[in-house]
Amino acid sequence: MSKLLLFHTAHTTPRIYPRTVTSILSKPLSIPSLSQLHYSPISLTPSISFPTLKPHLQRQSFSFSYSFSTRAFDDSSSSTETQKEEEEKVGSQSGENSETEEYPSGEVEYEKLSGWKSFVVKFKMLIAFPWERVRKGSVLTMKLRGQISDQLKSRFSSGLSLPQICENFVKAAYDPRISGVYLHIEPLNCGWGKVEEIRRHILNFKKSGKFIIAYVPACGEKEFYLACACEEIYAPPSAYFSLYGLTVQASFLGGVLEKIGVEPQVQRIGKYKSAGDQLTRKTMSEENCEMLTSLLDNIYGNWLDVVSSTKGKNREDVENFINEGVYKVERLKEEGFITNILYDDEVISKLKERLGIQEDKKLHMVDYKKYSQVRKWTLGLAGGGDQIAVIRASGSISRVRSPLSTPSSGIIAEQIIEKIRSVRESKRYKAAIIRIDSPGGDALASDLMWREIRLLAASKPVIASMSDVAASGGYYMAMAAQTIVAENLTLTGSIGVVTGKFNLGNLYEKLGFNKEVISRGRYAEVFAAEQRPFRPDEAELFAKSAQNAYKQFRDKAAFSRSMPVDKMEEVAQGRVWAGKDAASRGLVDAIGGLSRAIAIAKYKAKIPQDRQVTLVELSRPSPTLPEILSDIGNSVVGVDRTLKGLLQDLTFSDGVQARMDGIMFQRLEGFSNASPLLSLIKDYLSSL
Repeated sequence: MSKLLLFHTAHTTPRIYPRTVTSILSKPLSIPSLSQLHYSPISLTPSISFPTLKPHLQRQSFSFSYSFSTRAFDDSSSSTETQKEEEEKVGSQSGENSETEEYPSGEVEYEKLSGWKSFVVKFKMLIAFPWERVRKGSVLTMKLRGQISDQLKSRFSSGLSLPQICENFVKAAYDPRISGVYLHIEPLNCGWGKVEEIRRHILNFKKSGKFIIAYVPACGEKEFYLACACEEIYAPPSAYFSLYGLTVQASFLGGVLEKIGVEPQVQRIGKYKSAGDQLTRKTMSEENCEMLTSLLDNIYGNWLDVVSSTKGKNREDVENFINEGVYKVERLKEEGFITNILYDDEVISKLKERLGIQEDKKLHMVDYKKYSQVRKWTLGLAGGGDQIAVIRASGSISRVRSPLSTPSSGIIAEQIIEKIRSVRESKRYKAAIIRIDSPGGDALASDLMWREIRLLAASKPVIASMSDVAASGGYYMAMAAQTIVAENLTLTGSIGVVTGKFNLGNLYEKLGFNKEVISRGRYAEVFAAEQRPFRPDEAELFAKSAQNAYKQFRDKAAFSRSMPVDKMEEVAQGRVWAGKDAASRGLVDAIGGLSRAIAIAKYKAKIPQDRQVTLVELSRPSPTLPEILSDIGNSVVGVDRTLKGLLQDLTFSDGVQARMDGIMFQRLEGFSNASPLLSLIKDYLSSL
């Protein structure tokens, strides 16, 4: 078997695969790391109620009370006439309007319950299940830290779920038993899309007139960004504040591979396609530096703007404060960045005083997990008769389920396709939302899902809502929808291709290892002979294969976005864009989160904005045994997850990949920076 590299780098070292592959990737920085990164976006606007958490139901209903361009396509590609005619039939709806549409914002408007509605809600609370009982005057406490999934979780699952966090804010705003929210914010391991979504829900909650207070014992830029949305910010005297700025890193193994006798032979298409740089270069290319600098400027500039606006300061003053390297909590209080320096028990005492509770009395608090069990129905937030299907696609893309995969281990194309077809064949759904949080994966799987989404879009409105990342294969899926909604800082685009293999001849010679191949067929050894470099005719075949794969991806993107191919070429070339830049270049239609996607779906389906709709979740993962045991034995779960992750890392996916390269933002994405050399050794051994 040939040891070929699949440039699959979602924060992982490029692997040496047993077969040559072509990778259609997104071009962000490739950073070696032992852990795979799956990014995830955000955005809410309307008055929405998320899924009721019933573990025994496979499909979940959300209810929202929200109020929520196609361009002429000049096909200059070399696609066949047959393919064009077929695609024109499927995509006719998305190309019928050549002018940019004005979409509803989905802005949330809080309406206080009164009269009959208030009486009905109180009655429902009286007959609610025991686990839904909450004492009047309680404070909702949520600890936001670690990873936040874009998928729904059952009551047996551990970890935080973005839909359930957002739903809790909505429920708490309308729940007469909840007096306010007390947030513990600690280091987060998620993308800026999810952070923006949560921040938007904090701001929406404040419209209810209830208080929301943040407690930050350990705080970086991302955590402070969330805390700024709260009324008051408290920190203990020994709090860790690291508001020093943001960085982006790129690691290069060219020198290491050269020393051990490994020669990467890389063919890439697009000047921003940097996946091969990690293996072949010793320094960052100018194009890669340009792209990463642009992404970093977008994120850092947005942070400065939001913080300065929230704190009533000039942007220059905030930037100067950051550049001072302040680490003392006292300075943060003096400069007005936090409200006061208090321990947790002292903050609770202040909450008692605020609510008129005597010091010797207990403050009733309800945590995230318990409050997640409260149904929207109990609070009168159930949806209306019109239904909108929500299909969530999170993680790396693969075509079929592997023996080692779990229900929540990524995007399995055959399962997503089944859900898409069920929505298309059903008359109960007025529209569909594809919620994407993926850096990509298998290109064939992405293309198959693209086709099914196009077919669905021909029968009813389909809106793509991007989370933290929807790049390469993730963008491949999104571009099939009629309208694409992304956050300002969603990572998207990454339309590019790279292919190659490792020539291990010198390494084999140093080790005293020999390999001989007997073959039939001119190109039979392309997939087998890793002990020698490409012959000229093999290199030509690889180059043509990469060009063909890139052209297919680019041309379908141009067709899907009703954009001339030459214009799509300008924004493709493997470049990753921030959401707002993608919108200005025609890759995205609107900026916002899931709530805006819902508003646009209502608009497209001709549902009045003031009419409630029911969101039907079709992608609810069932809990695995380790998840069920997570509250019983964390050590057992830790071992299981470690072994499962290792085994999945050692499982190869053959074929073309449409995957975004890894980007590492220190104190920005929060991912661990594992040793590139150890990752390389592990991947090499796994390929033998």
